[in-house]
Amino acid sequence: MNERADEVFLAASLYYVQGETMDAIARQLRISRSTVSRLLKQARETGVVQITLTDPAGPRSSLADQLGRRFGVRAHVVPVRDGSSDVHRLDRVARAAGQLVSEAITDDMVVGTAWGTTLASVVQHLHPRLVQDTTVVQMNGAASATGSGMPHVEAINQCFAKAFGSQVVPFPVPAFFDHAETKQAMWRERSVRRVLALHQQIGLALFGVGGLAAELPSHVYANGYLDSDDMQQLDEHQVVGDVNTVFLREDGTWADIPLNARASGIPPNQLRRIPRRICIVAGTAKVAPLRGALRAGVATDVVLDEATARALVERS
Repeated sequence: MNERADEVFLAASLYYVQGETMDAIARQLRISRSTVSRLLKQARETGVVQITLTDPAGPRSSLADQLGRRFGVRAHVVPVRDGSSDVHRLDRVARAAGQLVSEAITDDMVVGTAWGTTLASVVQHLHPRLVQDTTVVQMNGAASATGSGMPHVEAINQCFAKAFGSQVVPFPVPAFFDHAETKQAMWRERSVRRVLALHQQIGLALFGVGGLAAELPSHVYANGYLDSDDMQQLDEHQVVGDVNTVFLREDGTWADIPLNARASGIPPNQLRRIPRRICIVAGTAKVAPLRGALRAGVATDVVLDEATARALVERS
C-alpha cells in the first residue's frame, strides 16, 4: 500500500535535504525505522526524489566534449569497469538512459519509440512521475514472417504507460514488407495514415542502433526478420547496422540501400526533424553502426559506455 504523500515528502526532505539519519526520522515521526526506509524507497520510485550525479571534469568529460565537437551531439558517457560483459555494460548504460529519458518527458508530449534489446533494457529503469497527456507511439513495425513482434513491443510500451500514464499507439505493420509496392499501398490506408500523422508530432524519439555483430545480437538480426538473400544484399551494400530498422553504412548514407524501400521505420531525413532524439548504445561492437548513425545526423543525444565512446573517438 502507498504511504500518504505528505509522509513520503517529509521523510525524503529530512533525509536528503536536512541530512537526518533514518533513526532520527523515525523518532521525529514516531514511526519505525523500516517504515522510514519504505517511505524513502517510495519517494525515489514515484519521482519525489530524483538523484543525479555530476561527474567532475576528467576522462569521461573529455570524451563527451570530443564527441560533441565531432558529431554535434550531447554525449552522456557512462563509466563501466573494464572487462565487464556486454550484459553488464548494457545494464549500466540502460540505467543512465532511463534517468535521462524520464527527465526529458514533459506534459503534452508525443514520444516515439523504436524497439529492440537496448530499448527493452532502458524501459526497466524509467523513473515514474506524474505527467499529463503524454502519448507513446511506435516508430517502426515489428511483424515478421514468423510472428507479430507485438509481445516484445507491447512490453516496452507498457513500461511507459505504467511510469507516466501515457497513452500507447502501436504501429501494427511489418518491420520489412516483402515488396516496396505493398508498403506504398499500406501507407495509403487510413489506419496507417493516422499513425504516420502522429509521427509528425513526435517531440522526443528514443532508439538504439542495431549491429550486425555483437555479443548481444540486435533483435532484428537474431529473430527471423531477414533471410539469407537479405543478409547478402546488406553485405553487398556495405551496411554496418540500422536505426529504427532503416539500414546505414558507416559513412551515414542510407537512401540508395534497396532494403530501405521495404522498411517501415522513420528514415533519417524525417528523424532529423524531431526536436530531441536520444540514441542509446552499449558495447564496442556497435561503434561502426553508431558512427553511421551520428554521421546521418539522427541523434541530438547519445548515451554510451566509456569504452565505446573511446573506441568511437579513435575510429573517427
